Order: sequence, then structure tokens, then C-alpha cells
Amino acid sequence: MVRAALYARVSTEAQADRGTIGSQLALLHERIAAAGDELVGEYVDDGHSGARLDRPGLDALRDAAEAGLIERVWCLSPDRLARAYAYQVLVLDELDRFGVSVAFTDSPGLATDDPQATLLTQVQGVIAEYEKAKIAERYRRGKLFRARAGEIVTWKASYGYRRVPRSAATGQAHHEVYEPEAAVVRRIFTDRAAGITVREICRRLNADAIPSPTGKPTWGHSTLCRLLRNEAYIGRVYYNRTESVPDRRPTRRTRQVWRDRDEWIPIDCPRIVSDELFQAAARVATDNSKWSPRRAIPGQWLLKGLVKCGVCGVGTNCHKMRGRNGTWHRYYHCRNHDPIRAGGEARRCPERNIRADALDAFVFDHIRAAITHPDQLLAGEQAVTLTTPIPDDELLAAELGRLDRKIDAADAERRRLVDLYQGGFIELPEMQRRATEVTARRKELQHKRTSLADERTDLARDNQLRRRVHDFAARIHAVIDTLDDTQKQQLLRLLIEDVRVTGWHVQIRLRIALDPPPDSTSPPHPTGKPSSQQPRPVSSQNGLRSVSESECRVLPERKYRY
Repeated sequence: MVRAALYARVSTEAQADRGTIGSQLALLHERIAAAGDELVGEYVDDGHSGARLDRPGLDALRDAAEAGLIERVWCLSPDRLARAYAYQVLVLDELDRFGVSVAFTDSPGLATDDPQATLLTQVQGVIAEYEKAKIAERYRRGKLFRARAGEIVTWKASYGYRRVPRSAATGQAHHEVYEPEAAVVRRIFTDRAAGITVREICRRLNADAIPSPTGKPTWGHSTLCRLLRNEAYIGRVYYNRTESVPDRRPTRRTRQVWRDRDEWIPIDCPRIVSDELFQAAARVATDNSKWSPRRAIPGQWLLKGLVKCGVCGVGTNCHKMRGRNGTWHRYYHCRNHDPIRAGGEARRCPERNIRADALDAFVFDHIRAAITHPDQLLAGEQAVTLTTPIPDDELLAAELGRLDRKIDAADAERRRLVDLYQGGFIELPEMQRRATEVTARRKELQHKRTSLADERTDLARDNQLRRRVHDFAARIHAVIDTLDDTQKQQLLRLLIEDVRVTGWHVQIRLRIALDPPPDSTSPPHPTGKPSSQQPRPVSSQNGLRSVSESECRVLPERKYRY
């Protein structure tokens, strides 16, 4: 009696759950019994792809063949051994070398030395490889179609969400918020937006015994950084972000590379944090990188991160040089002084180094002068509105009233025309001609009224802006002479967008912080939403920087010589 073993495989766990393995085993048991072989082993791979050879069931089968434990292997078809034809040939040759024959239930006689049987086995292997590629392409296109239709196609959900699979009751697969984890996400973003470091947030989460997204008792720095960059928390999940390309490393076949962002497919999902909070957390990371205190002496380099080369438009680095008399001098120098950084010797920046102490004192003196005379901050119409001068508010109100009366008169005239036509006093053509004239006149009056209303709104906003600028200048002027070097540096970072230096010309671009932080003691709205009656901040409407929203308006450049 021949010692036989059987081998069965399915590609996914879902197929294993549906009993596909069971149907294979039943058929193989029946054929082994009909052939009169002795079954000495069963080797099964549940949920393993045929595109790989490192499968536990197949490895055990090959080890048994090498040990001489079996003489025949029963399998459903060649594609159960491997999907790739080259892998099929490798496994079949190895089993033949160990004296083990292979019998396929759907192809009788394949284990003989018949050339036609060998050819049929090879053809089946090629077809199996073609089917594998075809299934993969259909699967890829199907997922793209579902993603473009707004369905979540990835099985893994971000921390704070749970994936609801597609069903007749719930519709498309989608994400839903898991509130216990969502509360942790809001806490992380709130702490980060408040300026708390990532490592400190990790320590606090670990101290409160909050499990990480993988269930571990400790949070990692990289895990928290990825969470803070995840746009799913503001309602956007992306699919098709990466693609597989051949890998040059001998131990790997493919690797994942990023696609262009315009190829990403956005999918809507419930948001956990607001856009403002997400951006505020991201700005903290940017500011930490820009204003990093590493290798910086406190009180020096007041304009660190603010100075730009006027020729190249790139930032500057800080460095010290020893003079001939042995004293140290501090300089800002363009990053394109390095020919490698500039892209070649021909593109090297021709500008000289800038004395840091002289530029720091020069810029701070002009900031002090601007704060002392706040009207300079509003000098020129381009600093506020880029429009022609606006008349007085009372004149605008009177003109709006006059236009309203004319519009009402035009409406009354149109109604009288309709009454005259209905009474039979004028004909239809005459009524249509006069109605057209009234309509055109009313449209012109309405256009004038809309323009004047917009001007009146701009006037009120600009008046409020001027008051805010004067109030801000007064607050700064009261303490500017008592600031130490570190506080001066913080003030300059708050007021200056950048400082561009070209030769002996210096351009200082200012931004003014206007709005105070929101009052945290004010009672919340009953519905949890901000009240619609609260006016929008002036700095948001005019583009000037807001302390609470960190929005900025760049005022016109002011040129100085030093």
C-alpha cells in the first residue's frame, strides 16, 4: 500500500471560513480511498497566497518528502501548489527528486511519464499564473471604483475609529467614531496645540495607563507623530497613496513608494477634531523646527529664522567668526553660499555676510519706532483695504436711504403698470416697453445700493481695525523698554514676517497681532456650537495676524538703509 499525503490550500481567511478547505479535503479523502492508498499526513494552508512558497503547510510537506515519509502527494490542481508557474516547476521537480509522485484529482494520469500529461501540467501552471494576475487586476480596479464612490476599502481603521463592513443594513463600508479612543485623540491634539512636547504627551498618556493604538502599555514618539499628521481626524481618509515598484535589494521583490498627491483618492469620514485645532497642532511642530534653541546662545541672534537673502529669497544661517584681534563676530549668511546647496558654483550667492549685532539693533530700533507711532502701521491705503477713500458713515447712511426710496418707487411704478394693463388703459406692447425700462432702472439702483452697503461695511471694519492697531501699539509701547533679550526675540517673532537684506537695503515685512485670546470663562453655547451672533475677528477679515487664530496679514514692505 502506497503511503500518501494530501495538500490543500485557500488564499484568504474568508475562503477558509466558508468551508472551501473542507470541500477540498472531502474530495481528496474520497480519491485516496478509491485508489487504495494509506493516508499518513494532511498538510493544509488556510489563508495563504499561492504566490509565495514560504507557507507552513507546504514547508512541512516538503520536509516529509525529504525524510522519505511519503511516496505520493494528492492535490486538487497544480495551482493549489503554487500560482506562479516557476514555483510549480520547482516544487514538482523537488518532489520527483525525492521519489514522490504527485496526483491531481481534476487531471487524472498527470503523475505518469506521459509527455501529454506533462504538457497539460505546464499549461495549467501558465493559466493559473494568468488567472492570478487577472484576479489581482480586477481586485485593484474594484477597490479603486469603490474608493471613488466614497467607500472605505482598507480593512484597518485609524485609532479612534471602527470600520463598519458593507452590508444591506448599513450600506457601504464606512468608519464610525469610537468615543473612548476619540476622547484620547482630542486630548492629544489639544495638548500639542498648547505647546506641550510629544515626549511629554507620551509620558502623560503612559502615566494615565492609556493603551497605545496597538494595545501596548506605552506610547511611542513615532506613533504620536503619525497620529498628529493623520488627516482622518479632520474627515479625510486617502486611498491609492502608494504603489509597488521593483526593489533592487536581493532580499525583497517590491517596495512601496509615494504617488503624487493629485492621484490620492479622498474618502469622507466623521471628523474628531476641528480644522483649526489640527492646523494649530501642526504649526507647533513647524515653529519648533524653525525656532529650535539648539546650538543657540540665549539672547543672541534676535532675528534667527526671520532673515532672508534678498537676492536668492532663501533663509540664512547663523555662524560666528573670529576677527583679527581675536574677538568673535556673529553673522547671518545666505544658505546659497554653499555651492552644493546652491546647485553649482555659477549659482552661488554673491551677497556678503550680514553682521548680526548691527542688523538686530537696526531692526529692533525701527520696530520700536513703528510701535511708538502706530499711524505708521496704517500708512498708505494698501496697508488696509487697497481701495479708494471711503466717505463718512453718515453720508453713506443718507445715500442708502435715498436709494431705498427710489427702489420702492420703482416697485410701485411697476405695480401701477400692471393695474393699468388689467384695467384696459394700455396695450400689452406699451406695458412691456415701460416695464422693461422700470426693471433696468431698478437693477441699476440695486447695484448702487449693494456697492454702498459694501463700502459701509468696509468702513466699519477698517475703523475697528484702526482702534485695534492703536490698542496693540499702546500695550507693546508700555513694556518695550523693559524687555530682556529673550523677550525681545519673542516680540520680533510675533511682529515680523521676514527681513530681506539686499546689499545695504533692508526690507522689514510686519504682521500685527490684534485679537486677544478667546475668553475661556465664557459659558458655552447650549448646542455645543459657537454662537452665530458673535462677530468675526477683525484680524481674520483683514488678514492681519490673530493671537487666537494665528492668521497674519503682511503689510507693505518698508525699505531702510543702514
